[in-house]
Amino acid sequence: MAKQDPLLIKRYASRRLYNTETSDYVTLDNIAGFIRDGREVQIIDLKSGDDLTRQYLLQIIADHESRGENVLPINVLNDLVRSYTTQATSVVPQFLAASFELFRDGQSKIVENMSTISPMSSMPGFDALQAQQEAFLKAMTGGLAQFSGTTETTDTPSEESDEGLADIKKQLAELQAKLSKLS
Repeated sequence: MAKQDPLLIKRYASRRLYNTETSDYVTLDNIAGFIRDGREVQIIDLKSGDDLTRQYLLQIIADHESRGENVLPINVLNDLVRSYTTQATSVVPQFLAASFELFRDGQSKIVENMSTISPMSSMPGFDALQAQQEAFLKAMTGGLAQFSGTTETTDTPSEESDEGLADIKKQLAELQAKLSKLS
């Protein structure tokens, strides 16, 4: 996938932010949305040409933190403040960049694994559990239903067996939900 150029946002003297791609004004929330969608942004002061990206990104973070969307624990914030007054200032940016790179890699591997392998089917004993469920349903329905994700009946069951089957299906769904939470 080719890397996309940063989205250029111009700040006018009135402090309004202008999206040069869509030719409209944007807010900090819009910019945060672009970033969450994977887009890099660059914010330039129109008059001076200064790059204001860092200032605005810090403002977005501060706004989220002030609204109670706390991502940064107090001890991390304290350590960041301390890093500005110590010799660690040269190491901190590389450490943070490497940490977030590892975090992104880990997230994408989890998503990749979840999409290629069903968490239930990889659970030890899943086949035995599925066989037990099939036998249980067959016994409870008097051999009228086969479990294969759906139920097929050969005769019209009575209302009692309909209610019983509905209860069993509900319990089975609850059990499967609990098992999927465990995996």
